[in-house]
Amino acid sequence: MTMICGVDEAGRGPLCGPVFASAVILDKSLQIKDLDDSKKIPPKKRIEIYEEIKTNAFDYAFATASVEEIDQLNILNASLLAMKRAILMLKVRPNQCFVDGLYTPKIEGVNLKAIIKGDSLVPAISAASIVSKVERDKYMESLHALYPQYELNTHKGYPTKKHLALIKKFGINKIYRKTFKPIKNLIDKKDA
Repeated sequence: MTMICGVDEAGRGPLCGPVFASAVILDKSLQIKDLDDSKKIPPKKRIEIYEEIKTNAFDYAFATASVEEIDQLNILNASLLAMKRAILMLKVRPNQCFVDGLYTPKIEGVNLKAIIKGDSLVPAISAASIVSKVERDKYMESLHALYPQYELNTHKGYPTKKHLALIKKFGINKIYRKTFKPIKNLIDKKDA
């Protein structure tokens, strides 16, 4: 039986929090409806599909790369690290991994192929996109409980005008990616 795994990440663009990645092997005998790029699915529907993926996928896993790893490695390499961790966490070893985007992590003995816009083209990547997004959103809700002043429950860490204004008002703490331009600029201004 050929085990095809879809791999995607969520959270490359935000100013704070880890980047999440997931790896999903769908059960070919079970059809999951409405799979698509997670960004094209409304949040409530995304959670419904996520629950169906958890119940019906042959195997799935998700992993993260921390804010410190993002600042140390850069966001692309941290995303690839999170993807590698997710793939290695699978209980079943896939024959083929299709990864959304231009790049794949390097894993010895695993056949990996990058597919541009794969989250809209390959159902297993769409599923991975949904798992990553839902898990990251849940994590950002937990950060919101710790740091309500940043209103992370509304923008999930993305650089909205409101979020940038809140950062200027309340400052930068350990959840922020110090190498990301808006944060780096604020640090540089403070140090000048």
